[in-house]
Amino acid sequence: MIRILREYERGVVFTLGRYSGVKGPGLIILIPFIQQLVRVDLRTVVLDIPSQDIISHDNVSVKVNAVLYFRVVDPDKAVIQVERYMEATSQLAQTTLRSVLGKHDLDEMLAERDKLNADLQEILDRQTEDWGIKVANVEIKHVDIDESMVRAIARQAEAERNRRARIINAEGEQQAAQRLVEAANTLSAAPEAMQLRFLSTLYDISNDRSSTIVFPVPIDMLRHIFDARPGRPEARAQAPAAPGTAPS
Repeated sequence: MIRILREYERGVVFTLGRYSGVKGPGLIILIPFIQQLVRVDLRTVVLDIPSQDIISHDNVSVKVNAVLYFRVVDPDKAVIQVERYMEATSQLAQTTLRSVLGKHDLDEMLAERDKLNADLQEILDRQTEDWGIKVANVEIKHVDIDESMVRAIARQAEAERNRRARIINAEGEQQAAQRLVEAANTLSAAPEAMQLRFLSTLYDISNDRSSTIVFPVPIDMLRHIFDARPGRPEARAQAPAAPGTAPS
């Protein structure tokens, strides 16, 4: 018997039921009724993993589907070591997808897909190595969650944005307060600087079309006036005693 194998095909030959080698590509001559040939395709296979119901580590129900890329590297192992390697690889991929993603939280499934893809590929490649199969890549396509969880995630994102806005406002107030303290220290170190600042403020006010000009009064002057009022205890204590009376 004559068989012709294409460039991407290999033939696993059995002689009287015993494995006798891998042949191809090209022209293959077999002994009738003595030898049998099993064709194996070496091209990369794209396998769609059906949607799986998964309970995440934080008890959220999600549906995840993925796609698997693999190819046969050892035709003899793919034929001898496993029955129907395509179906076996598909079932193994589904089981591994459920077991691996069930150990992660929902946030990790949504944000760390590259890491999860690498973990899935490593596990599948290690388990299918004895079958003569090389897993090239695993990609998670969709992570479907319930509508109520979508609303909860939206509320969480809004709360996170509000928290960041408040933190930014607080940091701005803190920086402004620090700058004001530095400016006050600089002005207090040189009294002439305070006078120049006062004149600069008057110049800015004069540029406006306004008939009102405000003159600031130093707080130290007001403090001395309030302290010298007769009604305050400090003023009574410092007031001189009347002639002819003994001090209390």
